[in-house]
Amino acid sequence: MGKKIAVVGGDLRMIYLSKMLSKHNTVLTFGQEMAEIKTDAMKIDDLKSAIELSDIIIGPIPFTKDGENINTSYSKEKILIKDFIRHSSGKTVITGAVKEDVLDLSEKKDVHIIDLMKEESLTVLNTIATAEGTIELAMQRTKRTIHGSKVLILGYGRVAKVVAQKFNAINALVTCAARKEEAFAWMEVEGYKSININKLGSNLGEYDIIINTPPTIILTKERLQKLKRDCLVIDLASRPGGVDQDAINKLNINYEWALGLPGKVAPITAAEHISQTLERILMEVEI
Repeated sequence: MGKKIAVVGGDLRMIYLSKMLSKHNTVLTFGQEMAEIKTDAMKIDDLKSAIELSDIIIGPIPFTKDGENINTSYSKEKILIKDFIRHSSGKTVITGAVKEDVLDLSEKKDVHIIDLMKEESLTVLNTIATAEGTIELAMQRTKRTIHGSKVLILGYGRVAKVVAQKFNAINALVTCAARKEEAFAWMEVEGYKSININKLGSNLGEYDIIINTPPTIILTKERLQKLKRDCLVIDLASRPGGVDQDAINKLNINYEWALGLPGKVAPITAAEHISQTLERILMEVEI
């Protein structure tokens, strides 16, 4: 590629990505100064300078968690979204999971946003790390073997399909819940038990592990009250998630809202996948 690239903020994936991109590009970083991993990237102590000196800006995945600052795990200071966008005027920013209000602000400030999480190949590859991370969490947070555990997976999209496949491979007793008839047909093909989400109730008490994937509240207070005392609930959905937060905390249920698993459990592999996707984007888009 041979570009001047600024990598701003992010989690461990972005640290490794900076290292990978430095092999064939001039990479400047800002908001990664607390990272201990050595790279050939140049650490810049000023956001405006890092952006102005670069052809392309790479932001974190997700872009923001709180709606005010960009997502940073290794920065000594917060990076305001409005400052990031203001300095990026006239530039291309490649980031991920960008919300509508950020897109609107970017358009007003003449910032071209490319959302990596809309790249099908990357989202599919990310599901592998998500599924493996979910299994790791289940092993850590339960006192049962996964083998023989009754696992309920809510939703049947990309993530749910791979999670179901991985749990089934280690002999969990997998049930998938969805609403569409097409999903039930695929569940039958894969050999999973199935249930309609609308029919969830007292039957929730049968499961040892419940994994949610859709970003809509499915596990309401009424449904959470049906769970067995030692059930583990793992929510993989982006905000607002699929679990009533107030209810699950008051009920003292074993629970994990597992956001960003690829960056936590397999940051090197996740960075490799991002790098591959970037190479393709930069070949297709004139920057």
